[in-house]
Amino acid sequence: MSLFDDSAFVLFSSQTTLLWTCLVLLILCLLSSRFSSQETWKEPPGPWPLPLVGNLLQLDLKKSHKTLCELAKKYGPVFTVHFGTKRVVVLAGYKTVQEALVRYPEEFGDREISPIAHDVSHGHGIMFANGDSWKEMRRFTLSTLRDFGMGKRLAEERIIDECHHLVKEFKEHEGMELKVNFSKLYFATSNIITAIVYGHRYEYSDPRLTDMGRRASDLIRITGSPSIQLYNMFPWLLRWIKNRKLMLNDVESNIRDVKEFTKHLKATLNPDSCRGLVDCFLVRQQKEEDSGVTDTHYNEMNMICTVTNLFSAGTDTTTSSLRWGLLLMAKYPQIQDRVQEELSCVIGRRQVRAEDRKNLPYTDAVIHEVLRVSNIVPLSVPHATSRDVTFQGFFIRKGTTVFPLLTSVLADESEWESPHTFNPGHFLNEHGKFVSRNAFIPFSAGRRVCVGESLAKMEIFLFFTSLLQHFRFTPAPGVTEQELDLTPVVGFTLTPPPHNLCAVERS
Repeated sequence: MSLFDDSAFVLFSSQTTLLWTCLVLLILCLLSSRFSSQETWKEPPGPWPLPLVGNLLQLDLKKSHKTLCELAKKYGPVFTVHFGTKRVVVLAGYKTVQEALVRYPEEFGDREISPIAHDVSHGHGIMFANGDSWKEMRRFTLSTLRDFGMGKRLAEERIIDECHHLVKEFKEHEGMELKVNFSKLYFATSNIITAIVYGHRYEYSDPRLTDMGRRASDLIRITGSPSIQLYNMFPWLLRWIKNRKLMLNDVESNIRDVKEFTKHLKATLNPDSCRGLVDCFLVRQQKEEDSGVTDTHYNEMNMICTVTNLFSAGTDTTTSSLRWGLLLMAKYPQIQDRVQEELSCVIGRRQVRAEDRKNLPYTDAVIHEVLRVSNIVPLSVPHATSRDVTFQGFFIRKGTTVFPLLTSVLADESEWESPHTFNPGHFLNEHGKFVSRNAFIPFSAGRRVCVGESLAKMEIFLFFTSLLQHFRFTPAPGVTEQELDLTPVVGFTLTPPPHNLCAVERS
């Protein structure tokens, strides 16, 4: 019996020794592999994550962009942070963001499809899509927007016509307090999109325009809420939250509206005279069907998501930029004085046109500084790596979520003389001439740059100058310029805080 026990002990000891030997050899092999390709496997640094929650205790979800800027100071321009269990690589500073998006357009060119983005678009459209479908929809959208005058005379005429409607609306309330988030600005920018998409504009009192504007604004605002950010981290746990239900209800309403608009356009379609983007889509869809193409990207859901993407992105950011512009003019009356003096000297009382920009250097500098300081989309729209990539000495795996931190670019202390103040001088040389700045990328850069950038720039320029030609903007009675709050309301975009202004018609 003792012999059996000794034999068993020897056998057990031999197996244990073998197991430990194999384990040690495995660890040595892994370490050897890691050190032999140290550059390939060196991943970006970052704060140590806790199980399940990651770095949530170190992040303020109400102002994530500020938290990430602080972390960049500690960990450098390329670092890792964990939103729950999701690993995110953050790119900070102009040089790093520009290098990633422009020099590595393919590697950093995919879009991160979060759970809420999947719920909303299911991979369709141009904002939250990847692959061949995204490429085709983006190509089609850019081509069609150009056909309908994006950045050209046709779009300019539409915007100028809408400027007249907007100024008329303001004059009806002249001298009264106007809420800066009032709907008229939103309706004006929405009508530019409806004209391009449907070939039609709406009166500001039309409930269809009101509903479209409200839903587009709500979707952008709710997308950046802390509850939706938490849902994106733990979708299996938080599908029941109220904000997700609100978003899905708005999406269903949008789908219903687009189908209704499309039904009317389809019934009156003339392939030889397209009225807008939807007509062009329907014509292309019919050609694909006639050619026997079965696996076409020109399907109903791609059309609906592309249209709603254009409404959401093309109205909210432009409206927010104009709201910031009016608020900053009221906050800094001496700057407003110089803008209006330049407009009076160069333009007089005639309508401002896009070609006048080159003769309005100070006004152009002010508009650019509004876009820089307002920092509308501070985190950009999240990207994802399409393949493994070694970037600035760090290895980033395929499918990693990437935040190009635009706020760190627009306030990069190595690029801007006074990054945290409103200073139009950032865009003027010593002779008062306008100068462009490489670090001015509020519309992002690379293959995911905003498709409507040139249209948005023209809208902001023409709406802003038209309003400043006709009105002087001041704080509400009893409020001083110093008391005007510039603390943004944080959502997916940064919007001005609620407050009142007075618009007084100029003589």
